[in-house]
Amino acid sequence: MNTAMLKRILNWIGWVGVALVLAAVALLVVKPDLTTVRWWLAMAGLVCVLLYLASQWREIIGAFGNRSVRYGSLSLGSIAIVIGILAGVNYVAGRESKRWDLTASKQFSLSDQTKSVLADLESPVQVKVFARDMNAGEFRDRLMEYQNASDQVKVEYIDPDQQRTVANKYKIQQYGTIVVEYGGRSERTTTNSEQEVTAAIVRAVEGGQKKVYFVQGHGERDPTSADERGGYNAATEQLKTENFEVEPLQLAQQRDVPEDANVVVVAGPQTDLLEPEVEALRRYLNRGGKLLLMLDPPTSQESQELTSLVALAHEWGIEVGTNVVVDASGMGQLIGSGPETPLAMTYPEHAITTNFKMMTAFPLARSITPVSDGVDGRTAQAVVETSDNSWAEANLGALAAGGEVSLDEEAGDKPGPIPLAAAVSLPAPEPEPEPEAKAGGNGEASKEEASEAEGASDDTKTPETRVVVFGDSDFASNSVLGLQGNRDLFLNTLNWLAEQESLIDIRPQEPDDRRVTMTAAQTTRVVWLSMLAVPALVFMSGVYIWWRRRG
Repeated sequence: MNTAMLKRILNWIGWVGVALVLAAVALLVVKPDLTTVRWWLAMAGLVCVLLYLASQWREIIGAFGNRSVRYGSLSLGSIAIVIGILAGVNYVAGRESKRWDLTASKQFSLSDQTKSVLADLESPVQVKVFARDMNAGEFRDRLMEYQNASDQVKVEYIDPDQQRTVANKYKIQQYGTIVVEYGGRSERTTTNSEQEVTAAIVRAVEGGQKKVYFVQGHGERDPTSADERGGYNAATEQLKTENFEVEPLQLAQQRDVPEDANVVVVAGPQTDLLEPEVEALRRYLNRGGKLLLMLDPPTSQESQELTSLVALAHEWGIEVGTNVVVDASGMGQLIGSGPETPLAMTYPEHAITTNFKMMTAFPLARSITPVSDGVDGRTAQAVVETSDNSWAEANLGALAAGGEVSLDEEAGDKPGPIPLAAAVSLPAPEPEPEPEAKAGGNGEASKEEASEAEGASDDTKTPETRVVVFGDSDFASNSVLGLQGNRDLFLNTLNWLAEQESLIDIRPQEPDDRRVTMTAAQTTRVVWLSMLAVPALVFMSGVYIWWRRRG
């Protein structure tokens, strides 16, 4: 074999080596799982390229004697060093992943509430996404955040068309269904939002929903009402995402609060509850119930006072004021309100307001003050307070007439800061005996039942009574629930009452709508400016420069 033929063969070997290396790179992109094949292709290609370079060693050494080649080699060396540095940085970044969310509303990050839920997971939670392969990407980015936040989250993507047996097992009827499994329990959602996915995880972990009853029959807020100002259906929808089931309660038609009630809410009654209804609430609290009172202030001196409910709150160490809180700071103008809408940014330390630093607004509120030294060992704690530039106005007539008011302590006004909400919790008192038990019965049987109850109490946790009183019910209505921190404060309160402390936190915010709304004329001007005026200006500048140089 002559020298010319050998060189020709080695040239072909060099080109084959380049082709093999390119094929290995293509496999890395197209089929990253074919690791072994890719490795052998790359090694074979490098061997072929090295054989070619070895056959051309004289030409390579001679070329370095040329000045232009030397400069070119230095440039190639610099490029190789830069590429090596970038490759090293990319390798380190791949092993030590760190992500930053630079959006204003942190829409690509998990909320503090979700992180708290994931941190409390004691065993793995399986998340199965039933979606077509082509649509799995819209779920992958969000669920990857869940996996990064907790090693307990395991995600599996299942194409219902390719794995029909699995889809039939889970009775999947809709693409995009997410099934969450935890401890033998299963929950599902068809909405790919953080709130819905987290709610499904909470339902699976808790083993069911909490029941919230809204007392009705005295002009209270209707949890199903879509009224733009006074309705509560927005609050109801938010409660459903927090693992709550909402039901109305006609307490006057029942002897007692239902046994499955986790929380009872009395929101903005216009008239006082009847004595049997208050007694039912009293018995409910004695057996470890959870009660939220939202008592609006009287609108005039002649308004009917909620005597029974005020007395019930006082029994638990909370004083309900007969006044209206006025905020003279002028901050209400920021939300389009007047001084009768006090704003709060001070939250005494309490589980409800842990890490809570958002502003809240309370349209037409009264003072809610913990009783000094408590009542019968029940000591409440303030949860929300107004600023120093506020006071509790006792002259309701002047306010109702629309006249100007000012702080007058001699007339009964209280200077700020004014508490707008208070909470109390303590082990439940001994339940009152049922009327049937009071009437009599078998003494031996009663003793035996008491003995069994005593033995059972040793093995079970003593129920805890929790009461929260707000001096306003408007802050959770449709008109202002979405304002600043109102939603989070309301939901945190319900979660604390229901002993769902893991859900007490800041929830995900809706992404800001940054779209620009333009008229047809404005749209036309933008089109002409961007598609014609700017290109024409660039073209004319080029022609002018060319003409100057030509001259």
